[in-house]
Amino acid sequence: MKVYVYPGQGSQFVGMGKSMYEENKRAGELFEQANEILDFRITDVMFAGTDEDLKQTKVTQPAVFLHSVILSMIWGKMFTPGMMAGHSLGEFSALTASGAMTFEDGLRLVSKRAYAMQKACELQPSTMAAVIGLADEAVEKVCAELTDDTVICANYNCPGQLVISGNAAGIDKACAKLIAAGAKRALKLKVGGAFHSPLMEPARTELAEAIEATSFKKPVCPIYQNVTALPSTDADEIKKNLVAQLTAPVRWTQTVRNMIADGADHFVELGPGKVLQGLILKTDNSVTAESYQDKITQD
Repeated sequence: MKVYVYPGQGSQFVGMGKSMYEENKRAGELFEQANEILDFRITDVMFAGTDEDLKQTKVTQPAVFLHSVILSMIWGKMFTPGMMAGHSLGEFSALTASGAMTFEDGLRLVSKRAYAMQKACELQPSTMAAVIGLADEAVEKVCAELTDDTVICANYNCPGQLVISGNAAGIDKACAKLIAAGAKRALKLKVGGAFHSPLMEPARTELAEAIEATSFKKPVCPIYQNVTALPSTDADEIKKNLVAQLTAPVRWTQTVRNMIADGADHFVELGPGKVLQGLILKTDNSVTAESYQDKITQD
């Protein structure tokens, strides 16, 4: 079964979406619509900005969302998902591409999410770190021992690769303990805050109001959500899990395994980069995975 997956923040690159904009009429119209919705020309930053410009909170998340969703929308009859999932921000892309919400509503929610997360990051010093070469249980044990700090497992990316999230001092302590416990690497990431941790509670509260006010429909296929790693087609359940996502771990390893158990054997990553393709094959190399980040259909 062919399934579609969508990348999250960090996959962006300067020039993303430019060929779609220039060569596909429908894509160009959607990008211009996005410029109007966001009230600034995000296309200028995506197509010809600097790396620093693209890293701005108000740009990064909408940019990745737009690249993924518009690419999906111009596939036409070639877009035939049996299942879908997205990593963190990518879950919003998957839900929009699946018809669970409109392009306009999806973009507005992603923009709201970006600003809410940035505000939460500014409340206290916090960060994330990638941990390589330890079993999930070993990382969980170290995090649980740091009772004076907030440190949790935030992204279960693939076997042997996990990202922790928490207050700055706690992450420093955790990295030292994880190296001592046998991790090959425990490196702090260049991110603005502790995503997918309890420190995002202010953002969760703010985004919850926007999600509740947005109309959701039944998607065209099951959406495997980050919080549960399980499929859902119920609009109310999807909204509940989407709200919880900001403060809960992204269970990507479990999601991939569950999709494969349910019949997925061909993964297609739509959007910038090839991060998810690599994570999927590291989780189970018996499946096939490919990535597309450019126009592949004609007008």
